[in-house]
Amino acid sequence: MEHLNAIALTMLRPQLSPIQLMEMYREAGSATAIVEARNHLQDVLPDVSMRVKEVMKDIDNALAKAQEEIAYAEKHSIKILTPDDAEYPQRLKECIDAPLVLYYLGNGNLNSHHIVNMIGTRKCTTYGQDVIRNFVRDLKKLCPDTLIVSGLAYGVDINSHREALANGMNTIGVVAHGLDTLYPAVHRETAKMMVSHGGILTEYPRNTRPDKRNFVQRNRIVAGMSDACILVESAARDGGLITVGISNSYNRDVFAFPGNVGATYSEGCNKMIRDHQAQLITSAEDFVNFMGWEKAEEGKTYIGAGS
Repeated sequence: MEHLNAIALTMLRPQLSPIQLMEMYREAGSATAIVEARNHLQDVLPDVSMRVKEVMKDIDNALAKAQEEIAYAEKHSIKILTPDDAEYPQRLKECIDAPLVLYYLGNGNLNSHHIVNMIGTRKCTTYGQDVIRNFVRDLKKLCPDTLIVSGLAYGVDINSHREALANGMNTIGVVAHGLDTLYPAVHRETAKMMVSHGGILTEYPRNTRPDKRNFVQRNRIVAGMSDACILVESAARDGGLITVGISNSYNRDVFAFPGNVGATYSEGCNKMIRDHQAQLITSAEDFVNFMGWEKAEEGKTYIGAGS
């Protein structure tokens, strides 16, 4: 019932933003409490606005759509996660705009003791590919239990996922659409492998197109579910810089690989380092030392920030 009601509430987007939904959820204590009190919301949300009351008038239609979503998820082995579920990413749960619902296809532990996202340009150069290859290979040796997160996009994203798979590490792709499709389609074979060695994660229901705004929204999931963000390569205005900004706002550790002065796809990295928005690293050893992971015990699960 909680999953049904939570999905129904998310069907009221964009009238209700992720921040509004989480504020309502936290105040009422559950999605079910909100839905069951839809005709007298002030009982569970004392400061509820007239606008929210108006939006909630559509909840019955949303409930019907949510039921269809649950049926589709069950048919396709998709897990539905809400904040009270143990499998829900607990780091992400701490964030003010955490998704009320996540759809997950995979077997990776979203609360692994070590989680890092690797992001950057969609036009990854040979230099960037070499950085990713060396970093993931050495990270596997130093912290083999690390979960690698990215966005399954072209460039840095797909190279990070593929190197994780090549080194026997689990990897999660956070996508900007429903799990009834895959964008870009050319990454379908890699995505299939990831389902058995990590997974695909989204906040979007079926029939959601990969619109531009969805990519910006999904970046907060990439940032929020991770301990640290690593910017591999970035032009001066690449989308990866958005994830860096979100990571900093969440008080996550942010790192960047430097590049040659004047190199187009290192300008963003160099700027982040110069402006103290990211810590310079040149290797997995640098990263592990900065994070204090060199003494980490394997097999732990996430407990909370700073664990």
